[in-house]
Amino acid sequence: MTDYSPYFDLVEETLTEIENWFSGLSSVLPTLLARFSNEFSMITPSAKVLDIDGMEELFEQLRGTRPGLVITLSEFKGIALYDQGAVISYRELQAVDNRTITDRRATVVFEKDASGKLLWRHLHETFFAD
Repeated sequence: MTDYSPYFDLVEETLTEIENWFSGLSSVLPTLLARFSNEFSMITPSAKVLDIDGMEELFEQLRGTRPGLVITLSEFKGIALYDQGAVISYRELQAVDNRTITDRRATVVFEKDASGKLLWRHLHETFFAD
């Protein structure tokens, strides 16, 4: 059996930090950014492409902009597991005051650095539509 749990756990930990950052509850930006590869890339739901610097700018802009944000994760799926990382997908629902703000699907490529630390290497998000 293939064990994707370290990758699923990393998504949950990272998204909890993002939830707290966007809510303005904590100053976790250095810790949060340390979870991403220096070669990180992202395709946003609106098809904008970001690198690690663009991600940092986005996080800086969004700090405290969504008080009460709750991020709910579901539908975790392992796609590929290999010696140097994995590819997984999940569904992410963001809500404030029990009102849905966004519902999206995400696919993530993770890599292991030389010390074995898991890092986000690529993220592609798509808004969910029934």
